[in-house]
Amino acid sequence: MSSRSAEQVPVKIRVSTHIYNGKTKDSIEWNGFGQYLEKDNGKYIKYEETAEEGTIKTIIKITENEGLILRSGAVKMRLSFIVNKKRNGSYESPYGTFLVETDTKRMSLELSRESLSAGNFDLLYDLKMQGKSNGTYHMTIDFKEETEQK
Repeated sequence: MSSRSAEQVPVKIRVSTHIYNGKTKDSIEWNGFGQYLEKDNGKYIKYEETAEEGTIKTIIKITENEGLILRSGAVKMRLSFIVNKKRNGSYESPYGTFLVETDTKRMSLELSRESLSAGNFDLLYDLKMQGKSNGTYHMTIDFKEETEQK
């Protein structure tokens, strides 16, 4: 039984999320470090962030037709994305688990020509929580191989 593990490449990551809800717009930006890897027919971006609630581990899986965001730790969430389809997911909070629904409008991953460990993931979707609109989310993730300077 030979199984070759995929090589994780350290990357610098910038996650930018704009949330449009009626006339209001909120923006959240996070900069940090994580890993990028390709395994089977999926591409993965993994990172950890520290929030007031504690550490949150995030894994983003991207295939040709589908996207998946998994968060664990202080926040537990599962969001699934297929362009022009509604997908069910979940968000776990101290108050209980909530049913969420994504309606993906746009999803693309562009890898850099210079480095396959650099690129941009662009995601636009409507989010409903417990059947009620939570806004339109535009998330972009820029990542670039982190090379140590000595």
